Amino acid sequence: MAYYLGIDIGTSGTKSLLIDQSGKVLAEATASYPLLTPKPLWTEQNPEDWWTATKQTIQGVLKKAKVKGAEVRAIGLSGQMHGSVFLNAKGNVIRPALLWNDQRTLAECEEITNRAGGRDKLISMVANPALTGFTAPKLLWLRNHEPKHYDALRYLLLPKDEIRRRLTGELATDASDASGMLLLDVVKRQWSQELLTKLEIDPSILARVYESEQVTGTLKADVAKELGLSTACKVVAGAGDCAAGAVGNGIVKQGILTASLGTSGVVFCHSDTPQYDRLGRLHTFCHAVHGKWHMMGVTLSAAGSLQWFVQNICKDLAAKKGVDPYEILTQEASALRPGSEGLFFLPYLAGERTPHADPLARACFIGMTNKHTRGHLARSVMEGVAYSLRESLEIIGQLEIPIQEIRLSGGGAKSDLWKQILADSFGQKVCSINAEQGPGYGVALLAAVGDGAYKNIEEACKATIRVVEKRAPRKASQKAYDAAFPVYRKLYESLKDQFGEISRLDV
Repeated sequence: MAYYLGIDIGTSGTKSLLIDQSGKVLAEATASYPLLTPKPLWTEQNPEDWWTATKQTIQGVLKKAKVKGAEVRAIGLSGQMHGSVFLNAKGNVIRPALLWNDQRTLAECEEITNRAGGRDKLISMVANPALTGFTAPKLLWLRNHEPKHYDALRYLLLPKDEIRRRLTGELATDASDASGMLLLDVVKRQWSQELLTKLEIDPSILARVYESEQVTGTLKADVAKELGLSTACKVVAGAGDCAAGAVGNGIVKQGILTASLGTSGVVFCHSDTPQYDRLGRLHTFCHAVHGKWHMMGVTLSAAGSLQWFVQNICKDLAAKKGVDPYEILTQEASALRPGSEGLFFLPYLAGERTPHADPLARACFIGMTNKHTRGHLARSVMEGVAYSLRESLEIIGQLEIPIQEIRLSGGGAKSDLWKQILADSFGQKVCSINAEQGPGYGVALLAAVGDGAYKNIEEACKATIRVVEKRAPRKASQKAYDAAFPVYRKLYESLKDQFGEISRLDV
């Protein structure tokens, strides 16, 4: 029997899982690590924490599954996109990595746009505008603010690719993850020499680009021994977490869309050809499907908003032993009418990506009265995230991209209440599938493809993934959300200037 590992380097922790050739999940393991916030809107992590968690979870999975290491044929890697791992010539990490939701690079985004010759010219080169979360602005920030570190820089890697380097010694990435660096010619699926020249970036600092199922190397002898695996174990290119999650949900052909409720929220649709939102509200990236693309909209704080609410506003509830705070809040929220009796939540805890691309946006509750309770607050958080995802869905509709099915994924999508809120807000059926592991499952399937167990990823998904539940919108709830949604959209426009003023008070 052949087995395949999927490893997902997430923001809150690393998750590893093991599947067999049929796609059955045999074991899972998770290890968490801290998020560093040295200043408001700055987010960083230590790559060493990712590596420690990777080793722990691989060893944990093998122990749970009682599988011989020699039977693990290949590993697929996924991870948080856009993060920057800065390495010196000796391969040592220079400083903590800047993450996808770090918002310090507004000036560098303007610099990139100007050097490129304007926003339209930049989009023509790399398919996307400059956004603070992307990797290229982080590289320029290092050059502008930490010149000693920049002078020591020899290699720039994404989070999952740093783990690949530790596993195999190879400097490699895949087209989907590389798309989010703002340095890839997304149409040609190779580094943009034109933009690199304009930004005065040495292309030798970047990793070689592969397709997601291609083998990038095998395990180093010392690593294989430590992990209990074989040096013959392959490591495939893998994918950024959004594309990997889409593969794990079977979004590998046109007409199927996924809405993800992870720490961030993603609305993701497959495309056989590169398509663009000329206003730059949606991202156009390479897909993990060989030679295909995708478009996606991103809400930076989705399930992360509810997690923030529990950990910071409901500390007393979270501290109670034997109590699931999410279950209690869901019960309270379920007893309330759609619309939270006029209470709105703008989920901009880390700024926002789609459709506003505003790093200065702030989260807020609006419409609160003495009638509102903790349950109202919790429900409004769920509804605010649903409205934000609906904004991405409506842009996809405006671009006339055909969608026949919406699949839900991510930890938040395990909530029956949140699933129903999404169906009601979207005004469309939403589906759940048999595979709930998302990115880790997607890259495990890519590993199986890379090892030859399947002809391609489309065949692998067809064999392993199926819809198990469909949830239809309720007419009365849909009507309530249709009435509230235009109000939600106006709130950002009303507060946009004030968000900028508030940001100047963060000293």
